[in-house]
Amino acid sequence: MQRLFFTILIAACAGGAWAQGLKSLESFMQQARSGEAEFTQQVTAPARDGKTAPPKVSSGHFAFERPGRFRFDYAKPFVQTIVADGKTLWLYDADLNQVTERAQDQALGSTPAALLTSKPDLAELGKDFTLTEQPDADGLHWVLASPKAQDGQIASVRVGLKGEVLARLVIVDHFGLRSELRFSDFKLNAPLPAGSFRFTPPKGADVLRE
Repeated sequence: MQRLFFTILIAACAGGAWAQGLKSLESFMQQARSGEAEFTQQVTAPARDGKTAPPKVSSGHFAFERPGRFRFDYAKPFVQTIVADGKTLWLYDADLNQVTERAQDQALGSTPAALLTSKPDLAELGKDFTLTEQPDADGLHWVLASPKAQDGQIASVRVGLKGEVLARLVIVDHFGLRSELRFSDFKLNAPLPAGSFRFTPPKGADVLRE
């Protein structure tokens, strides 16, 4: 679940009928140098034979620092960690005691993670995504991001912002899997502890390099 979420995390670019969503997204990208928040993730699989399985819910803590560093610490229902240190992407599953190591530039590419960590503005995001303004809803400004490349896993991403702060992501892949993240207690440009984005595989963990 977490790997799929990571693969499809967020992006944006180009115009539309309502201006506020793009303005809020541009402000977030330009002003957010670092930050941290709590998050809840709900993953819903597409219906099969007319039946929809209950969504899978997880939660934890998120932090990021531009350029190119972020961390998701899943606490419930399973302990998992995703860390991007600027060069390497680490995925750690505590139950399996297994670490997956990947080159960050290859792992991220044009995925939505670029919005949080590397892309400086909408012009850069526009090279990989087409963005359409959406009407305000749930007290948030919304932007719809559609990938220009047709060979990725992302079908669409909706970005919800409260003012200039990221509040929600709704991601749908080409198989109809829907992942919604809600961020709370977002601390924009908060000072983060030294070493927040360093990761050392736990002793005895299996390390897989891809």
